[in-house]
Amino acid sequence: MATFSIGETDFLLDGQPHRIIAGAIHYFRVHPDQWADRIRKARLMGLNTIETYVAWNAHEPRRGEWNSTGWNDLGRFLDLIAAEGMHAIVRPGPYICAEWHNGGFPVWLTSIPGVRLRTADPVYMAEVTRYLERVYEIVVPRQIDHGGNVVLVQIENEYGAYGDDEEYLRELVEVTRGAGVTVPLSTVDQPMHDHLDHGSLPDVLATASFGSRSTERLATLRAHQQTGPLMCSEFWDGWFDWWGGFHHTTDPHVAAEELDALLAAGASVNIYMFHGGTNFGLTNGANDKGRYLPLVTSYDYDAPLDEAGNPTQKYWALRDVIGRYVDLPDERPEAAEPAREFDVPLTRAGDWQWSARSDGRVHDAPPTFEQLGHDGALIIYEAPLPAEAFDGADSLLLELGEVRDRAWVSVDGRRIGTLSRTLHERSLVIPRGESVRILVEEQGRVNYDSRIGELKGLIGQPLLAGRALTAWTASPVDLQSIACTAARAALKPTIEPAGSAPHVGPVALRGDFDLAEQRDLFLDTRGWGKGYAFVNGFFLGRYWSNGPQRTLYVPAPATRVGKNLIVIVELDAVSRAAARFRSGLILGPTEE
Repeated sequence: MATFSIGETDFLLDGQPHRIIAGAIHYFRVHPDQWADRIRKARLMGLNTIETYVAWNAHEPRRGEWNSTGWNDLGRFLDLIAAEGMHAIVRPGPYICAEWHNGGFPVWLTSIPGVRLRTADPVYMAEVTRYLERVYEIVVPRQIDHGGNVVLVQIENEYGAYGDDEEYLRELVEVTRGAGVTVPLSTVDQPMHDHLDHGSLPDVLATASFGSRSTERLATLRAHQQTGPLMCSEFWDGWFDWWGGFHHTTDPHVAAEELDALLAAGASVNIYMFHGGTNFGLTNGANDKGRYLPLVTSYDYDAPLDEAGNPTQKYWALRDVIGRYVDLPDERPEAAEPAREFDVPLTRAGDWQWSARSDGRVHDAPPTFEQLGHDGALIIYEAPLPAEAFDGADSLLLELGEVRDRAWVSVDGRRIGTLSRTLHERSLVIPRGESVRILVEEQGRVNYDSRIGELKGLIGQPLLAGRALTAWTASPVDLQSIACTAARAALKPTIEPAGSAPHVGPVALRGDFDLAEQRDLFLDTRGWGKGYAFVNGFFLGRYWSNGPQRTLYVPAPATRVGKNLIVIVELDAVSRAAARFRSGLILGPTEE
């Protein structure tokens, strides 16, 4: 069996100095049929290790329903890394951030009354222990000293930026060691002394996360930790995007220079990200530092391997640098061919609200998503408007405590306006009517700091002209059910043809197209408002005219030879009743 340990100045592989040159790939952001391709291209860039987070909420979205198959088959992912002759680093959190919804925590966990996240709180730690033991059942037999390829396991994630509960970190170590993890353990923090002090332990290797000023930041890490290898376990070579912003890019040559400085100093590195992938479905996170900013569907990250798995200029620039320190494989990945471009007419598929079902109760105030146990994106709230409240007035002010995160307000079936959490909007004037309907979208769960686990929906007691508006019903919406029903409904001869006329949402549209082979596609969402897209029932994710993202990536394994089906669920309006597929990614304007 091989051994891997920490020496005075280096990692030691079978007792000999070893440098980790790793890249991050999150298995839960990549179609499983494409894992092997992405891993192989990492090796061809000169990497010897793949790092991945483990997303608790992907494995256990509902308490007690653990899933480690398909997209969640961490064991298979690690085995594919081993098959490529590479090592693996596993970072199970339990908190991962990663711009992933709720920072990786399951909503059922963060909804436990009084739970104190990321502390030694017994209620929290009981659930964390159960989770980690599940993960380590997969990891332990795949450790390098068990004949596998896992060389490092991380404890928590950038904890020094959040708290200073040393007892909590020590309990995580005890659970990890108690489950049979024998390889070295690490922590990661930004290279600031207070972060390193609060987020690390004396007997666990401290590593750093940064993307610039490499020499200076390695010196800070060394000042904190006198012995052991230096490692930047998150070398930020790009950044993430949010709706309403621009597409973030970094100069490939600047990234290469910083990587060169790291390697010249003898440090180990994990490139974050090597391949970002996609926030398929509803998995995007959000930031909120005074302004709520939901993240886009793409997690391209301006990484060396783009969202579709193709080498970029950054790939070649970083490969050249790595080649100064290690022998590179002779093989080079082939350049991708442009995808086929074509248009697909879209047909109205009926009332989008097929799947909305009231919980059967009447509530004094609107219940939250969590109270209803709803893990989808939409809920329809309805309440009667008391005639006496208007007292002859034609309109009144409707005030909501807080909208999380976007609301479309209608009176008697006529849309009145929208309210945005990002814009801090909480009120609007509504006309006299019999009832008000408010469609609320959860746009992404905050993945960082104290807002992790916050409730979604309409928060607080709605007021009409200062008076409590009561008798609310709530109907959760099942988007996957809409996509399925739209597919069936489209086969009926009574379906209204789309033509070239616009369609006002909420509405479901569908279209058919044929393919001679399975292949990647790039769905152009320009001309659409805000909504969700599916291909053959595969949930591609969210789109929004707010940008910057303009295409949704359709992985080849989601397509079929022969007939294929696209369904979109539009919340605002569609001015172009067609699905256009383009030759490649269009991720939006950059800052330059």
